[in-house]
Amino acid sequence: MAATMTGEQPGPRQTRRGLVGGLLDRFGHLVRELGKFATVGGLAFLIDFGLFNYLTSSRDVEELTAKTVSTVIAASFAFVGNRFWTWRHRQRSNPAREYALFFFFNAVGLGIAVACLAISRYGLGSIWPDVFQTRLADNVASYLVGAGLGTLFRFWSYRRFVFVEAGTPTLPQVKPDPDHGA
Repeated sequence: MAATMTGEQPGPRQTRRGLVGGLLDRFGHLVRELGKFATVGGLAFLIDFGLFNYLTSSRDVEELTAKTVSTVIAASFAFVGNRFWTWRHRQRSNPAREYALFFFFNAVGLGIAVACLAISRYGLGSIWPDVFQTRLADNVASYLVGAGLGTLFRFWSYRRFVFVEAGTPTLPQVKPDPDHGA
């Protein structure tokens, strides 16, 4: 056992009492990761939201194009924040691999948000254009419904596939069969 800086031997790990304490002992690391992920995501959301509305209002960029541009820029910010703050304690694998996977899963998240926007604007909007072809409806479909579903997917996929824990195999390990000589 290693001694502490004061020379004392560390005692057994203390656990909290009660249901909430037990849950914090068990899932505290996940709560901290989720909090950091939410902070980075909140800032990326503000970038995405502001840029989308700027492009559609001031620059007359078509809504789906503006959403794609704003999401790519916000995702670049999110990658840096998540790699170097949210999951900085996780093993660093090949940076090109992380970046590629991060943007692949962001593309899926973008697809979720764009699909929600398209369903609202062009699907429901063809039935009720006064309701669903408005800036408010575009923002609700894109940022509440689409971003909500996309965020759940991204947290799970980043944690599982992009910023992996040390010792987590990224690909199944295949051991050569000793009976098969090459």
